[in-house]
Amino acid sequence: MLFREDIETSPTPSGSGQAAADQPSRIEPAWLMPLADMATVFLAFVLAYTLRYEVQLIRPVLEANDVPFATYTPYVLVYMGWLMVNYAMSGLYRRIRGRSFFEESTIIANGVTSAVVVLMAISFMTQARAFSRLMLVYLAVTTIGMLAVVRIGRLWMYSHLRAKHGLGVQRVLIIGAGEVGQAVMRVMLARRGLGYAPVGYLDDDPSIGGVDLGRLRGLGDIHNLEETIKAERVDLVVVTPPWSGQSQIMETVAVCRRLRVPMRVVPDVFQLNAPRVHVENLDGIPLLSMELEPTLQAANKVLKRVLDLLLIIIASPVWLGVFGLVALAVKSEDVEAPVFYKQRRVGENGKPFNMIKFRSMIPNADKYRDQLVREQRQDPRHPKLENDPRITRVGQFLRRTSLDELPNLLNVLLGQMSLVGPRPPTPDEVMLYDAWHMQRLNTVPGVTGLWQVSGRSDVPFDEMVLLDIYYIENWSIWLDIEILLRTIPRVLLRDGAY
Repeated sequence: MLFREDIETSPTPSGSGQAAADQPSRIEPAWLMPLADMATVFLAFVLAYTLRYEVQLIRPVLEANDVPFATYTPYVLVYMGWLMVNYAMSGLYRRIRGRSFFEESTIIANGVTSAVVVLMAISFMTQARAFSRLMLVYLAVTTIGMLAVVRIGRLWMYSHLRAKHGLGVQRVLIIGAGEVGQAVMRVMLARRGLGYAPVGYLDDDPSIGGVDLGRLRGLGDIHNLEETIKAERVDLVVVTPPWSGQSQIMETVAVCRRLRVPMRVVPDVFQLNAPRVHVENLDGIPLLSMELEPTLQAANKVLKRVLDLLLIIIASPVWLGVFGLVALAVKSEDVEAPVFYKQRRVGENGKPFNMIKFRSMIPNADKYRDQLVREQRQDPRHPKLENDPRITRVGQFLRRTSLDELPNLLNVLLGQMSLVGPRPPTPDEVMLYDAWHMQRLNTVPGVTGLWQVSGRSDVPFDEMVLLDIYYIENWSIWLDIEILLRTIPRVLLRDGAY
């Protein structure tokens, strides 16, 4: 992450005009999660007892060792107390924006492990004959599992509240639209669950500060700071390097302090992509080490390729059946026209290939494309034409359901595409790219990607590129799996598809 914010320490801004209830720190009372965890741990203990003494999964309980649940009451209290203290000291209940589910799961698992060891030590010292060590196995599994489910539900609830009702979402003004500023924008756009909504940016360079970047507006230079904060109801100001001098920073601090708007500053070193910056301690002196190799190195590319092939093979009975039905539907509409449509696209590092799709348009539709782009005033770098007259009746259904892209799986099998990655552009679109846009060609293109699950056709081109660069810089096998899972409801709900 480029920066983290402990939202409990942020003052409520008065310049935003939002009610205090809309601030992130007010969505969830500080006592709610500890109380929920205590209840969950107690239920986990009850479930573990039931599995051991009632269900008796692995081996039966001897009659002499069959004890009521009340016998375990002291252990329940010790177990719950130890976990609550452990989690509090480990910072689990500090509301840190951006902490991942896996980080919280690690804290949970470590706490459960230590608590189980404590229970084993107590049972050994007290020589409790009725104490079942097998139950400890059940207890560890049920506790970790149930606490994980609670947190998954919590993450889903907050994502829903932020996306649908705007609760806990902070309107962010970014100062500086250079490399670091764009990196901040990419994170905020890609990880909307963090609750940041960038309203635009200020930059002293008039060629940048006065130009929109997708839906992110260029709001002028730093001298417009106070007026912009008031007009845009800004909740948070993020300052990114390079900045012109200390006096300008102090002026920004003064304006934010006067308007009671929190300010965050991104250190200059984070221009090198903070997720790959590590801090070492040299007797109190912080040393920063940077990973200079690309995220998708040879080993990761092999892992990504294996995941693609494995998922395609597992899903083959489903997609092959749908493939045949769609082919019949396309052919039945026009017997003489081809079923498939092949289009030249640009792949990894600018290598061209033929992308295969089901035909969804009339024959020779490409010759009308430029005219429609001009008529609808679309961005020629990534045009998305609404009410396209070239689309056939069957094609309308295919595009709404994204079934026209099903033959892309053949490109994946050929190694020309991946299941997840930036959408491959056409050669004429690439000719219109600026230098920074070319970064999205640094990896294998994908059938689906981060911009598709973030709005598909509703996402402007520059914003799409920011999301693609974020994906390339932060790739992991878990990010691919997350995007694939998020693609399913997007396709079913047909969000942003036309």
